[in-house]
Amino acid sequence: MSTPPRATPPRVAPADRGATRIADRVVAKIAAQAAREALVARPERAPAPHAIVTVHHDIARVRVSLELGYPSDLAAQCAAVRRQVALRVEEYAAMSVPEVDIDIEHLHSAHTRPAAGRDRRLR
Repeated sequence: MSTPPRATPPRVAPADRGATRIADRVVAKIAAQAAREALVARPERAPAPHAIVTVHHDIARVRVSLELGYPSDLAAQCAAVRRQVALRVEEYAAMSVPEVDIDIEHLHSAHTRPAAGRDRRLR
């Protein structure tokens, strides 16, 4: 006695197989790394940029906190960070980034370096 051949299930398109959810903290790490990439010259002693992200469906709202050197073209540096963050989040997480808010938390000046062993950062 032979068994009848099994019917092959219909092929399902990859997009229809299930959902992928990327956690907000993962998108925040992508955004923070992109901000580091965009900052050509980061001041010494400045911490790495930090990002906070809120994701709703496929839209990411991004806020990046960073410290910059002074004097410098702050607007140009912020524009570069915005472009790079939007590009990387769209590329790696397939999310739209309508805006990237930037918080400049501190400006580092070569003329006002703190004495050795002292940290003059204000928070």
